[in-house]
Amino acid sequence: MNDNAAPAPRAPLTLRMHPDDNVAIVANDGGLPAGTALACGLVLRETVPQGHKVALRDLAEGEAVLRYGVPIGYALQPLPAGSWVNERRLQMPAARELEGLPMATVRREPAPPLEGFTFEGYRNPDGSVGTRNLLAITTTVQCVAGVVDHAARRIREELLPHYPNVDGVVALEHGYGCGVAIDAPDAIIPIRTVRNLALNPNFGGEVLVVSLGCEKLQPARLLPPGSFPIHDGRDPQGGPDTVCLQDEAHVGFMSMIEDIVERAKPHLARLNARRRETIPASELVVGVQCGGSDAFSGVTANPAVGFAADLLVSAGATVMFSENTEVRDAVEQLTSRAATPEVAEAIVRELGWYDRYLDRGRVDRSANTTPGNKAGGLSNIAEKAMGSIIKSGSSAISHVLSPGEKLRADQRGLVFAATPASDFICGTLQLAAGMNLHVFTTGRGTPYGLAQCPVIKVATRSDLARRWHDLMDVNAGRIADGEQTIEEAGWAMFRLMLDVASGRKTWAEHWKLHNALVLFNPAPVT
Repeated sequence: MNDNAAPAPRAPLTLRMHPDDNVAIVANDGGLPAGTALACGLVLRETVPQGHKVALRDLAEGEAVLRYGVPIGYALQPLPAGSWVNERRLQMPAARELEGLPMATVRREPAPPLEGFTFEGYRNPDGSVGTRNLLAITTTVQCVAGVVDHAARRIREELLPHYPNVDGVVALEHGYGCGVAIDAPDAIIPIRTVRNLALNPNFGGEVLVVSLGCEKLQPARLLPPGSFPIHDGRDPQGGPDTVCLQDEAHVGFMSMIEDIVERAKPHLARLNARRRETIPASELVVGVQCGGSDAFSGVTANPAVGFAADLLVSAGATVMFSENTEVRDAVEQLTSRAATPEVAEAIVRELGWYDRYLDRGRVDRSANTTPGNKAGGLSNIAEKAMGSIIKSGSSAISHVLSPGEKLRADQRGLVFAATPASDFICGTLQLAAGMNLHVFTTGRGTPYGLAQCPVIKVATRSDLARRWHDLMDVNAGRIADGEQTIEEAGWAMFRLMLDVASGRKTWAEHWKLHNALVLFNPAPVT
């Protein structure tokens, strides 16, 4: 049997998320043509693409269009039952003011502890746990990126065969370090992001830095003494193990390369001596994110991820969700689910700061949605947010992180890590926060990956999972197909996370696909 073969055509199918909804989405591959009779007796007045909404009753001009039981827009014209409801026919709702919100009002009984689940990981000197055993080379400035890339290739080709327990070498390249207002108040965001990237648990506490020498972001400012665990062979003054390309000892390009390669050897030796050990699931730090979203994201993949997130929290693990603009329209859900009023206030603070940041650029949250989102049936950011927030599950929000901040050991449970919604910036900031495993859902499809952390890719639709069968790790489209429940998919995803954390490769790792690290820098560039 060919699991990737196209399925036989099926009867017209629409999906309604809430009893109050006056629209449903078309689930059939390829959509449904005009004249199609639905099971409820409604006849489509026009062709409706897959994932797009159909009016379930006559909607008057100005009437609220409800999906997920909330208004996602207001009809710009009369929409008779059976009409195609899309972004051109809707007025987006205004953003909810960040005042008068319910603050820590939802009191849920915590789920019983989920015990006995483990994975095979790497215990670090600071007590954190890695799911991979990687040598990372930190850079202070973009100027050194080409040199570091060349050195990293040499290390992979010449040294790694002698260190079989090391999973790989990654260069932490970025576009920061000079030509920037280094002392501007918001410069703390990119600086602490680069610092905390170097301390990700998948790097085993090893810090090797390459500096140019004249840059604004000097090594001592990036990694001041006391900000990282000290190992033998490092600077006796307490600074990081640093190669400075402008050092007079470097005569020619190959001198720089040889210095980096030689400095890597003791770090590789220490990493190579490490072995995986059995570790409770409570040590997982999972970042959840979505990209290339469609109308199925909030129907299949994100609810399954949310169910798995609740399992992780019950097991004592940490789950980070992010994407400011993609949760902004669900702010009431966030503040009401906060564990304390102080957490709720921190959520308001972060989203308010981001509102002002967008306003300085003369845009608002509506700038978030892409042509692909709309082609996949998402009319606007209000609808997108309702499907995005579901991947956070239902647990109380225990902590809030500002962009670039690192989780403390005592910050567990469900965490809102405030980040832009950009896939690359969000992933970078979640890595800096201490993520050791990433779950990424997609409806339109993206080959996104991270070199620093395993990424589990979840397809929202079976059609995408079939076409991208060697890029998607999970087919959540089976939920819409009626082959799997959200609970079954969530449990399967939870177990897959434990396997991947123990060393099982994802498709992105198999193909060595990874995106560049992209820093969030709201400060001026000079």
